[in-house]
Amino acid sequence: MSGIFALLDDIASLMGDVTVMTKVATKKTAGVLGDDLAVGAEKASSFRASRELPVIWAITKGSFFNKLMILPFAFLLSAFLPQLIVPILLIGGVYLSFEGVEKIIHTFFHKKHDSDGTDEIKTEEELLIIEKSKVKSAIITDFILSLEIIMIALGTVTDYELITQIAVVTIVAIAATIGVYGIVALMVRMDDAGFRLIVFSEKRSGISKTISLGIGKSLVWVLPKLIQLLAIVGTLAMLLVGGGMFVHNIHQVHDFFHAIPDIITELIMGLLVGLIAFFVVMMIKKIVVVAKSV
Repeated sequence: MSGIFALLDDIASLMGDVTVMTKVATKKTAGVLGDDLAVGAEKASSFRASRELPVIWAITKGSFFNKLMILPFAFLLSAFLPQLIVPILLIGGVYLSFEGVEKIIHTFFHKKHDSDGTDEIKTEEELLIIEKSKVKSAIITDFILSLEIIMIALGTVTDYELITQIAVVTIVAIAATIGVYGIVALMVRMDDAGFRLIVFSEKRSGISKTISLGIGKSLVWVLPKLIQLLAIVGTLAMLLVGGGMFVHNIHQVHDFFHAIPDIITELIMGLLVGLIAFFVVMMIKKIVVVAKSV
C-alpha cells in the first residue's frame, strides 16, 4: 500500500512540474507564437473565401506533421547532445532576426509589390496550383517556427527529467498548433460573418437593424486592419525573440547590455544580427549572379 501512495505522490509531483513548466514554456514561446499567428493569418487571408478554411486545415495538418518530425529529434538531442540546443537556438535566432529585418527593409524600400498572378488566373486548375504552392510555402515557414517553438520550450526544461521534458514540450507543441490555426480560422471568417450580418440587417428594422448593420460593417472593416497589425506585431516579435536568443544564451552579450532593459536589448540585438545576416545573404546572391554571368 505504501508503494501505491509513493507512486501517486510521484505522479502528482510530476504533474505539478509539468503544469508549472508548461506555463513557463508557453510564456517563453509567446513571441514566436505571435509571429506564427501573424504569418498564418496573412497567408490564409489571400485565398478565395470558399477555400480559406480548407487551406487553413491543410496548413494545420502540415503543422502537426512538422511537429511530429521535430519532437523525436528534439528529445533525442536533449538526451544525448544537449550541448547542441543553444547553437540551434542561436541559428533560429539568426533566421528570425533576418526575417524581421527583411520585412522592414521590404516595407520601406520596396513600395511596389510583385503580383503573384492570381488576378490573371481564370481556370480552376490554375487556381489550385497557386493554392498548393502557397500552402507548401506556409508549411515550410511553419516548420522553421515550429522548430524554434519546440527548441525554446525544450530549453526551459533541460534541468528536468526526460519524461517531464516530453510532457511539457508535447503539450506546448499541440497547444501552439491548435491555438494559432484556430484563431486564424476565426479571423479569416470575420468578414464573412460581417457580410452575413449586413444581409441580415436588410430584413430587420429599428434598433435590431442598426446593431446588426453596425457590427457587420465593423467586422468587414476590422479584418484587414487586424492582419496589418498582426504583421507589425509579428515582425517586432521576430526581432525580440531572435535577439533574445543571443541575449539570454550568450553571457557576454547579456553582461554588455546589463544596464539596458531586456526588451530594448533584445530589439537591438535582433536588428543588429538581422542586418548582418541580411547583408551576408545579399552578398552571397550577388556573388552567385556574377558567377553565373561569367
